[in-house]
Amino acid sequence: MTVLREAPVSTSDAHGRVAELHAIRGQMLAGPSEAATAAQHAKGKLTARERIELLLDEGSFNEVEPLRRHRATGFGLEAKKPYTDGVITGWGTVHGRTVFVYAHDFRIFGGALGEAHAQKIHKIMDMAIAAGAPLVSLNDGAGARIQEGVTALAGYGGIFQRNTRASGVIPQISVMLGPCAGGAAYSPALTDFVFMVRETSQMFITGPDVVKAVTGEQISQNGLGGADVHAEVSGVAHFAYDDERACLEEVRFLLSMLPQNNRETPPVEMTEDPADRRCEALLDLVPADGNRPYDMRKVIEELADDGQFMEIHERWATNVICALTRMDGQVVGIVANQPQSLAGVLDIHASEKAARFVQLCDAFNIPLVTLLDVPGFLPGVDQEHGGIIRHGAKLLYAYCNATVPRISLVLRKAYGGAYIVMDSRSVGADLAFAWPTNEIAVMGAEGAANVIFRREIAAADDPEAKRVEMVQQYKDELMHPYYAAERGLVDDVIDPAATREVLIRSLQMLRTKHADLPARKHGNPPQ
Repeated sequence: MTVLREAPVSTSDAHGRVAELHAIRGQMLAGPSEAATAAQHAKGKLTARERIELLLDEGSFNEVEPLRRHRATGFGLEAKKPYTDGVITGWGTVHGRTVFVYAHDFRIFGGALGEAHAQKIHKIMDMAIAAGAPLVSLNDGAGARIQEGVTALAGYGGIFQRNTRASGVIPQISVMLGPCAGGAAYSPALTDFVFMVRETSQMFITGPDVVKAVTGEQISQNGLGGADVHAEVSGVAHFAYDDERACLEEVRFLLSMLPQNNRETPPVEMTEDPADRRCEALLDLVPADGNRPYDMRKVIEELADDGQFMEIHERWATNVICALTRMDGQVVGIVANQPQSLAGVLDIHASEKAARFVQLCDAFNIPLVTLLDVPGFLPGVDQEHGGIIRHGAKLLYAYCNATVPRISLVLRKAYGGAYIVMDSRSVGADLAFAWPTNEIAVMGAEGAANVIFRREIAAADDPEAKRVEMVQQYKDELMHPYYAAERGLVDDVIDPAATREVLIRSLQMLRTKHADLPARKHGNPPQ
C-alpha cells in the first residue's frame, strides 16, 4: 500500500490553503494506488466510489468525514494512514429521496474495520436514524482489523446495537459485494434485506479452513457461503445477482417501493393500468380441480399494476411467495401459497419466510393481501422434530400482531390450521373474500369422510362405492363454496375476473385504518 503523506503548504494565503485542500481531496478520491484499483477490477469488482455512483442519483452524494484517518500504532500502522480509513460514508438521493450509505473500500486495509472506520459507520447510522431515511451498506471487507485488537471488535458491537435500534424504524439494506466473515456477518443478518452477487460475495461465520480443521469437511468459499447457497439453502440472502450493476439497480427499485421510515407510507406511483381492469385470464389460470398445480406468480401478475412485482426470497422456501407490488399505484405486500411447489403446503421455512415478510410490511405501513391455496402444514417426522409448531406459530403471531390493512382471498382449498394461520377472519383480517372454487374445511373431503364414516364404509357391501358417496356428501354439506360465507367467515364470494377491482376498492377504504396494540414493552414471539 502506498504511504500517504501530508501535502506541503506552499504559501500562507487563502489561495494556497485552498490549493492544498484540493490536492488532498484529489489524493483521497483517487484511492491508495492505481495498482490497488486495477486489482479490484481484476476480481470483477467495482471500487467503493463506483458503487456509490451506481446506487445514488447522479451528483447527489455528500460525503461525511472523507479526511478521517486512524490513530493506531504498532505493526506498521503508524506509517499507513490513508484518508477515509477504508470506508466511505455519506448521503445522497435515490429517485429524489434521501438515502444514507456506507461502503467498504477493499483497496484500503482490505476493507477491514478499525476504530476510526467503525466510528464513521456509527456516525452515519446515527444520522440515518435521526433523519428518518433508509440506510444502505455496501459490504466488501475482511472483517476486524487484527492490528487494532479488541477496539475493532467493539466497533462491531456499536454497529449491531444501531442495527437493532433502527430495526422497524428505517429500512436497512445490506449489499454484499465481497467477503463478510465472522462476527461481521451478523450486521447484514440484522437488516431488512440482504443482496448478494454471485462468485464475488460470500458470508460465513467460520471459513472453509476452520470448517476443515474442525469437521474434516472440505468446501470452497462459494460452496460454504456464496450467493446461491444463501439464496436457496440458508435463506440468509433475499436476492442474488450475476453482477454488481444489476444488483445495485435492483436495490434502487426496492427503495422506490419502501417508505423513508415507519412514520410514512410508501411512495405512490401513477399508473395507467385501470383500477377496474377485469382479469378474465384468471378463470383459465387457476384450475377448478384442487389437485392440479398452477403458477401463483401468474395470478399476481394479473392483479398487479402492469404485471410488475418484486419477489422476496424467490429461491428459498418456494412453496410460499412473498412479493412487493403496486395496485392502483399503492404499494402492497403479497403473501401467497405456491401450488407448483410442495402443493403450496406450509412448512418450517415457508412459515419463517412469510412471518418475517408480514412483520416487515407491518413495520413500514405496507398493506397485506394474502392469497390462499393451501392444503395444510407439511406432515412428517422431520417437520415435527424440527419444531413446525413453534415455526408455524411465528406466522400466526406476525399476522395477529399486524395493524396494517389486511385482506385475504381464498382461491381454492384452505384446510385446517394452515387456513387459520394464513390471515383468516378469525385472526384479524379486515376483509376476507373467496372465489366460487373455494373449499374451506378442517381437512380435505376424502380424509374427513374416512374419519367420520369409517364404520359405514367398512360395513358396506361395496366399501369403495360407499366411500365415494360419503366423500360427496361431506363436500355437499360442509365444503360447498358458500358455506363459509353463509356463516360470516368470508365477506363475499367474488367473480375471479373482478378480483383486482375488489382488492383495490377494499384497500382504498382501509387506507385510513388505525389500530392500537395493547401497551407493552414488546411481545415475546415464538422462536
